[in-house]
Amino acid sequence: MTSVLPSPRPAGPTLPVQQLVRVEDGVRLHSLLWRTDAGWRMISSAVLGGGIGERSWILNAQVPHGYRRTDPDRHLADLARDAGAHGAGVGLMTAADVSRHVHARDGGVQVSVTAGLEVRGWAASPAEGTLRPAEPGTINIVATLPVALSDAALVNAVATATEAKVQGLLEAGYDCTGTPTDAVCIAARSPRPGEEVHAFAGPRSVWGARLARAVHHAVRSAASQ
Repeated sequence: MTSVLPSPRPAGPTLPVQQLVRVEDGVRLHSLLWRTDAGWRMISSAVLGGGIGERSWILNAQVPHGYRRTDPDRHLADLARDAGAHGAGVGLMTAADVSRHVHARDGGVQVSVTAGLEVRGWAASPAEGTLRPAEPGTINIVATLPVALSDAALVNAVATATEAKVQGLLEAGYDCTGTPTDAVCIAARSPRPGEEVHAFAGPRSVWGARLARAVHHAVRSAASQ
């Protein structure tokens, strides 16, 4: 599913997404794979390839409900390798059907959202946390920006995307901030000689505003399916 917002300026470089299908334990599952050329930096909370660094691909893989593997990073790396992805990458997983992802664009920013909202709630809860990660339910956000961002701006972009996600959920009628296993990946161009490195990605900065609008639109649409 694709939804397009008006672009205030021509779009920059795009990362095409490949839709993959596999059968695991008799269950038909889908994945989304983005392959980058050289020169992309990413920030992510994903179990595989999380943190900040140069990355060559992004995989958003559907797993069965009741997922019980204790090595999700290895599982994702194996799936990426089987799909022909090489080098360091980012791997996210979800029990949601990723073939129903929603795509939005705004001024060169591209966002893909997959949403599984069976297990959801408020971030601040009186319940004690656990050492074991929750089962994948998950809103996964993958965003690409065709400009270079500083490390601080990459962190800022994660906060902006998260704020926009919550706004989209509330407007879709969900009384929550997300699920216990939401994940995000922001990809931006690596700095090149003579190119501006943007120091801000908050919701009122040029690129942060575009990111916020695209994430908000995609999350609201995905949550309303």
